[in-house]
Formats: sequence, structure tokens, C-alpha cells
Amino acid sequence: MGQTNLAKRNQSGRHITFKTIKLANSEIYQGQLVLINPENPIRQALSPGSLMPLSSIPAIHTLRDGMLLERTCLRQLAELLEASQGINDIVAVSGYRTKQEQEHIYASTLAERGAEYTACYVALPDRSEHQSGLAIDVGKLSKDVDYIAPAFPDTETYKAFKQLAASFGFIQRYKEGKEAITQISCEPWHFRYVGYPHADIMERNDWCLEEYIDALKSYTHDNDHLLFEDDRSFVEVYYVAAEAGASTTIPLVLCDRYILSGNNKDGFIVTAYWDKSRRAHV
Repeated sequence: MGQTNLAKRNQSGRHITFKTIKLANSEIYQGQLVLINPENPIRQALSPGSLMPLSSIPAIHTLRDGMLLERTCLRQLAELLEASQGINDIVAVSGYRTKQEQEHIYASTLAERGAEYTACYVALPDRSEHQSGLAIDVGKLSKDVDYIAPAFPDTETYKAFKQLAASFGFIQRYKEGKEAITQISCEPWHFRYVGYPHADIMERNDWCLEEYIDALKSYTHDNDHLLFEDDRSFVEVYYVAAEAGASTTIPLVLCDRYILSGNNKDGFIVTAYWDKSRRAHV
């Protein structure tokens, strides 16, 4: 992670505000970085227009017809499958679920496999990332695929998928060693789209999403930003706490493009990009 070039843009320890944007505080509950867990349930219904059928990319194998994912998540999944050469070996097992579908899955798993198993592997309704459209369960393509816990070994194309996931904005959401934080057992098959470079930053620091959201609170607009650099971009990431009332004013640093996301808790995360290709031609 390179910091030199971005650090030079600070003046007296403060960041220059290029412009401001006012967001409704309801948008805290939207975006690629929303934290969904038992303490932070889904508070806003997903817009149907943000979803895309997996069937729109025929090369992707799906366990069932009619599966949906958030549009950017689906496009990045397709690119990840191609890059890992897993298009013919990996099946998409479960994508977007409605609250009613999650209620049914929770109840049926509880009846068939018991309370202990269900608590380890199935989220309560409105506490499931699948309701966001940003989560995808994947498995080894075979005749018999377990819908709740599909096999996804650490070999061949499956290993390549895991190793390349962060470059395409995905994290393995529930990792071994993080159970006390996530409250879910290790799930090698469950991947969550958070966007790039967030997934890469999390992988480098061995952070689960809960840890990352907490860490970002120390990177406010007026203080040090979280800095990232790769071959294509310089990136600044910082947190803006929600203001009292109905809306929050978001200060933006000078950049080529930016993405805003709520954290589903108490504020917003700004990701500001400087594209190196544009700088080379200035």
C-alpha cells in the first residue's frame, strides 16, 4: 500500500474539500459496504431494479433457475469465474433471497438439522447477507450439491477462485478464526461483494467485515485517510459520521471518481479514486 503521493495532498494535516454532497440518512442502510449481522439487521428493502438474473450470463452454472444478484456483484462474479477458469467447475448455489425465502430456509433447516447446526450456518431473517443481493454461495459442480453447506475445496480452480476473489471485490465472509466476531461458523463457500480495493485491504490485514467497518471509523475526513495504491489508481478511504436529523453533508476530496456507501450502522464510507492513466496525460 503506497502512501507517499496521496500524503502530499494534505495541508497542515487536513484534507482539502473539493465539494460536498448531502445524503439522506436513510442511505446509511444502502451500499456495497453495508454490515449485516445479528446486531445490524437489514433496515431497508432492496430495490428490484438493482438486481439482475444470473441467466443473463448463460455461461454461469446455477443450482436453480431464477437466481438473482445485485448488478455489479454479478458482473464481477462472472469476471472472477473467468479469471479463475472456474466457469465449468463452479456452480452458483444461492444468491439473492427475499425475507420470505430466508424465513423458509431458516425454519426448514431448524426442523431438519436442529438448532445447533442452524445457529452455525443459517442467519435469521433480515440478518442474512443474501437479502442484500451482495452475497453468493458457490460450490463444486456435481450431481449432489448441499444447498446450505456446498462443498468448495481448497484445490485447483476452487483455490484459484479464493485467491483471486479480492481482486474482483469479493471476500470470504465467514473465515475460520473469526467465529466469535461474525457469529457464524467458517463458510468456505460464502462470498460477499464489498468492492475493490476494500476486499484487498481486508485480505491484507486479515480483517472480517466487522473489523474493517470498525477500523474505518478512525479514518475521518479531517484526519488521516486509509490510503491504497495499485498499478491503476491511488485511493483514499474515509468515514463520515451521520449527522443528527434527516441528512448528512459528505465532504469530498478532489478525485477522478468516488463511491459512497452506508455502513448500516451510523455513517458513510467514501472511496475516492485517482486514476493513474489520467494523471499520465495531464
